[in-house]
Amino acid sequence: MATTDGPEFVEGPLLVDGVLENRTYQRRLADAALETHTLVCLPTGLGKTTVSLLVTAERLAGDVVNKSLLLAPTKPLVQQHADFYREALTVPDDEIVVYTGDTRPDDRADLWSGARVVVATPEVVENDLVGSRVDLTDVVHITFDECHRATGEYAYNYIAERYHEQARDPLATGMSASPGDDEEAILEVCGNLGLSQVEVMTEADADVDEFTHETTVEWERVELPETVIEIRDALHEVITDRLEKLKELGVTSTTQPDTSEREIQRIQGELRQLMDNDQSEGYEGMSLLAEVRKLRTAVTYAETQSVESLRRYFERQKQAARASGASKADQRMVSDPKVREAVRKAEAYDDLHPKFRQTRMLLAQTLGIEGGERVIVFTESRDTAETLTDFLGEHFETRKFVGQSDTDGSDGMTQNEQQETLDAFRAGEFEVLVSTSVAEEGLDVPEVDRVLFYEPVPTAIRAIQRKGRTGRQTEGAVSVLLAEDTRDEAYFWKARNDQKRMRKELRSLKSMAGEIESELGQSTMTDFESGAAVETNGDSSSPPDRTTTDGSLAEKHGESGGASPRETEGEAERKSKRSGTVSSDDATSSQATGTSEAGSDRSDGSGGASGDDTGDDGQAGLDAFAGDTEGGSESGSADSTATGDDPDGTVATADPSGEDTEVVVDQRELDAAIAKDLSRREGITTRLETLAVGDYVLSDRVVVERKTVSDFLDTLTGSDERSMFEQVKDATRNYARPVVVIEGRDLYSERSVHPNAIRGALASLAVDFGASVLRTEDEDETAELLRTIATREQEDNERTVSVHGEKSSKTLAEQQEYVVASVAEVGPVTARSLLAAFGSVEAVLTADTDELQSAEGVGEVTAERIRDVVGSDYDR
Repeated sequence: MATTDGPEFVEGPLLVDGVLENRTYQRRLADAALETHTLVCLPTGLGKTTVSLLVTAERLAGDVVNKSLLLAPTKPLVQQHADFYREALTVPDDEIVVYTGDTRPDDRADLWSGARVVVATPEVVENDLVGSRVDLTDVVHITFDECHRATGEYAYNYIAERYHEQARDPLATGMSASPGDDEEAILEVCGNLGLSQVEVMTEADADVDEFTHETTVEWERVELPETVIEIRDALHEVITDRLEKLKELGVTSTTQPDTSEREIQRIQGELRQLMDNDQSEGYEGMSLLAEVRKLRTAVTYAETQSVESLRRYFERQKQAARASGASKADQRMVSDPKVREAVRKAEAYDDLHPKFRQTRMLLAQTLGIEGGERVIVFTESRDTAETLTDFLGEHFETRKFVGQSDTDGSDGMTQNEQQETLDAFRAGEFEVLVSTSVAEEGLDVPEVDRVLFYEPVPTAIRAIQRKGRTGRQTEGAVSVLLAEDTRDEAYFWKARNDQKRMRKELRSLKSMAGEIESELGQSTMTDFESGAAVETNGDSSSPPDRTTTDGSLAEKHGESGGASPRETEGEAERKSKRSGTVSSDDATSSQATGTSEAGSDRSDGSGGASGDDTGDDGQAGLDAFAGDTEGGSESGSADSTATGDDPDGTVATADPSGEDTEVVVDQRELDAAIAKDLSRREGITTRLETLAVGDYVLSDRVVVERKTVSDFLDTLTGSDERSMFEQVKDATRNYARPVVVIEGRDLYSERSVHPNAIRGALASLAVDFGASVLRTEDEDETAELLRTIATREQEDNERTVSVHGEKSSKTLAEQQEYVVASVAEVGPVTARSLLAAFGSVEAVLTADTDELQSAEGVGEVTAERIRDVVGSDYDR
């Protein structure tokens, strides 16, 4: 790689002169990454993206058909990287494309074919690979930014597997300031991404040292008010009572309310074994454990966040308990006298958590006495972020910075709003940025004078990322607020120990690089070259936990699952599908959402973005905040209503000349891992469509409607807006062999639904509708069943795949929604919003851009697109 004779700028193929500062450590890392698949570890703020760009420039210079793919976990980060690449590369701007769920799938395919550099969120690339819309043959360099997320079932893992399988000349680079809490975690990331070399540079390296500055960490302890202690104690009494009942069942020996998360997970394992043996104690215990988890979350809110956050949480719990088909745990918890007492005290409490006043004092010191200009305040909870912004706004110029997803009682920020906020912060238009974890990873947040943690975070990775927001250009300061005798203490010690261990492991990796690379080279590439998925920690298909994009743990469990304060976006997606709505496809299907309060088995993850507390020192990963799904994550899993797909579904016929067996998948089924599983199988081709009928089409006569046990029971309790029987009726009308697959165990025990009602529903499906009803235990078994049926139909019976889409005649309202939904491809959800706002199709079509934006969910881009379609001259 060529450089100028002087020390100022780097020169090389496809590099714009005078843009990239010549830093020796960046060039050394890039040279190493050009040799083989490499994990690049470099402290935050020291230009990991520059390293990737230097590698990309060298690789693209070889051939005009070569492509580069840079993956980043959030839309703002994707846009930031794209802007940097356009500035630093001589590649035409229109050949450096942003590839997210905001772009229609058909447009994405066109963009992909014409691009030399694609900068994308991983979920969209994953979906397009599953749907056979793109392939990675010509990608000669792939970069996984914030690669520590490559754990569990995060999208990076699937993409890496397909990349090493498809690319004719693959080269992979993983980038992170904090690749893992220990050597095992780092090796797992390398294994999942097919990386065979580790390059580590720390602040101690001479080349790096001159670009870093000392950052001091101050721990600020606060005492809880008496009322908050009384609330906590009341909740602790209920937790103790439930643990005593679990002790009587023989699954635990402790009744301490602050028992470790490791013990909670052990209890869950014991109960699962009892359930597997069909012992009633298992089901009873799971219900009790669900209460314990929810109450522990409530305690976390009270101790470490604010009483206002606790009030909001209990209000959501009350609503859940009143909902049709609510779990016994929800109903029992909210009706408990001591819980009611705690709620009454919380509602009567009119003061703020002492952390609020401490935050104000520290900001006054930094911005006033010390003459600082900018401060970032990080908090786990969006509830707290909003309350803090209001409180601090009375004293300082303050704005919030949260993710894009909307949650109960809280509006997210659009990508434009996020960008405008960051631009204003850089320009000095305000002093204090109050952010959830969306600003932790990689974003070009300006240098600040102080970073304040409203609460400790339980993982070293996130602590390192947050602290990296300061100390880049000058000495920086970090303050961490810690409520005494609370879970804050546990997280403090855990993060501190993890950071020490991580620094030790990185030094160890650095000193033993050759030995580790030999191990990686033998194991990971053999797995990828054979087309096998890399398995780590046992069963990679069933990770022990997943995390949301705001960094909160979303554990995989049954009724005893995490006490997420809001319904997961994955669950919402399943429900919206049944009512004919679709949410954004730029999403982690199973991995980017928290776990629902109802106890769904589907759970972000943000992969390893935030990790969890699986040790002895507290509740796992502040799972209370899983519902925020921060990081500007792409919510939902299907292609968005902006995709342009017909809201009534696609009518198409597959090409029968292909040799592979084809399975057509409804793209709203991507919250399950079934489509990914099928796409990996030899001889199977998957295709994504928005299906009007069914979830999977296996031939011209076989359509499959898949229901989890929870989905099935929802239809019997009225929780599902669109009746299962209506769906099966549509399937029967269009296909000769409709199949209903009910997936999961505990059909007769998961909810308080009478067994006769379940039997009656099963009988009706078979007798009244002529559907075959099949049971599977899990997604793996469902995938194998679908493969078997598709193969029998297409190979043995020589049938083709035909996707039908006719429905029964529409009502007037449905026809009106259809017309508006087709205008500029806004989709059914936006169509209903527009009709509700304007009252008629005519009023919608004659409204101007500003008027259109008054409808809920309609932004400037959508409004302009509608006006462009309606008002432009017809030119064939």
